Amino acid sequence: MQKTLYLELADQLYEQIKKGVYRSGDRLPSVREQSHRLGVSVSTILQAYGVLQDRRLIEAQPQSGYYISRPVQLPRPPATSAPEAHPTEVSISEMALEIVQSNERPGTVQLGTALPNIETPAIRRLHRSLATIARSNTRNRSSYAFPPGNAELRLQIARRGVDAGFSLAPEEVVITNGCQEALVLALRAVAGAGDTVAIESPVFYGALQAIESLGLKTVEIPTDPNIGISLEALQMVLEQWPVKALVLIPNFSNPSGYCMPDTRKKALIELLARHDLPLIEDDIYADLGFSSSRPKAIKAWDQDGRVLLCSSISKTLDPGLRIGWVLPGRYRKQVQHLKLVTSMATATLPQLAVADYLEHGGYDKHLRTVRSNYRRNRDLCMEAIARYFPAETRATHPEGGFLSWVELPAQCDSLSLYRQAMAQNITIAPGPLFSPTQKYRNFIRLNYGQAWDKRTELALCTLGELIGKLA
Repeated sequence: MQKTLYLELADQLYEQIKKGVYRSGDRLPSVREQSHRLGVSVSTILQAYGVLQDRRLIEAQPQSGYYISRPVQLPRPPATSAPEAHPTEVSISEMALEIVQSNERPGTVQLGTALPNIETPAIRRLHRSLATIARSNTRNRSSYAFPPGNAELRLQIARRGVDAGFSLAPEEVVITNGCQEALVLALRAVAGAGDTVAIESPVFYGALQAIESLGLKTVEIPTDPNIGISLEALQMVLEQWPVKALVLIPNFSNPSGYCMPDTRKKALIELLARHDLPLIEDDIYADLGFSSSRPKAIKAWDQDGRVLLCSSISKTLDPGLRIGWVLPGRYRKQVQHLKLVTSMATATLPQLAVADYLEHGGYDKHLRTVRSNYRRNRDLCMEAIARYFPAETRATHPEGGFLSWVELPAQCDSLSLYRQAMAQNITIAPGPLFSPTQKYRNFIRLNYGQAWDKRTELALCTLGELIGKLA
């Protein structure tokens, strides 16, 4: 995927700013100077400077030019988690249901649910495609799309595997009702009631709900908010406990937002191969990285089909369509059978619409738009946390996705904060949701992906006041 020229220039200037070529308060070359020096149009330079303004890296001063912004002291990231490394029962479903349902209340500022911003032209294009197919007279629109699912959609998903670093045939894709069903099918294919699976800590609460519903146990692995799970701790766990699988979101993890470096991904798959352990890889946020290239999936290093990669369009396009998929590797027959007996098939119309959109709708252009928006929102959110929250607050600063994991002062109870925030029509996700034993009492997860406006800023200011009182 070739990058637009102005985005390339913006990234080049960003790297220069990071390396100190331009420092706080420095004046950038004028638009005409840059145009002449780089041999590109004035319009291209203006667009590149506009991107840097959106990222709040530079600011325009009337009749003077563009200057490097004064830095805001951003919050530091939390420390590596330190869970107890032994198998444990999971008990979060009652809390998760209460919080998910309360987030549906109209008029709230949605900082708690992991919903993407769907107010984009791409979503309207997708819905037009859905309406057009619904009005058509083609027979296959009303037929069951039995496992593995609609052939056109599986072809489009297979083509996009190249971006993630691997190649596969369409028949290796199984369509599901969103990523959640993909996770459940993958877990059922590799483990049974009473078995233990390893998880990162903190972990996506949807995975915990699936694990709890299947009667599985978990063992938590310490996780660094910048590079992911501790391979050393995982090694010790695998030597000590009969673990059946590892569940992981290595690219822009939910909730912490880290992206595991390639060297560690390769080392992880080698460790799993030595122990003949399957990996359930949730890759749902990987298309939302802020850099010029999509991070590779761990499946890119999978030599023997032990990785079951799960994903969907729920975080990049429309969660309401419930279109997901799993690439089950050596477990393909089991997953297809489980899909058939669990839900028979995924709705055909949405599959056809998504297939049409991925082929003709400008998905890559859409991704460039939302990535830029999320990056800008991340910076605004970090500045708001630094401005309104207590000074000892820590927060992850992800390089992709739209979620940040925030550590509050030690004495702050995030469940109490959640209820007080709801009274102010603000939703947050309290930390205990992200642990099988309800750890992380002084943590919250924030979604900065929604359209940023005065209500969002005011909501974060109000949160800061509430945290200050609890602390």
